[in-house]
Amino acid sequence: MIDIAVARRLQLAGLLWDPAEGDWFVIDNEQLREQPFMLSSMVIELGHSRVGERIFRFNGTTEWALDSVEQSEALWIPREDQLRDALGDAFAALRRTEAGGYLVELRTSEGTREVPAPRAEDALAGALLVLLAP
Repeated sequence: MIDIAVARRLQLAGLLWDPAEGDWFVIDNEQLREQPFMLSSMVIELGHSRVGERIFRFNGTTEWALDSVEQSEALWIPREDQLRDALGDAFAALRRTEAGGYLVELRTSEGTREVPAPRAEDALAGALLVLLAP
């Protein structure tokens, strides 16, 4: 799972989230930011508020009383496959390095760029930040 700070940077850079079952997110406030949640019809389901805003409804199986949260209060933590999909045709390769980390090869308008990181999802997130940068 990528770091919350990286997820926030991706969101600010313009990565759009269309919530779907299996997606991970956190409620980005001081008390809940360290507790990841997964959208699942059994526990947390996607709904709409009376004014049409997307909300996440917490069913009675959760440990504490949290009824619902608007999508705008949630921070998506994209999975490795979602990061790769978001890169689209710019994604050229993901390789393990001799040092034990990972390297994403990214196609850009300036040519090929390599983005290294200790973990595969971090390298993919870094490449996506490069791609989304103005």
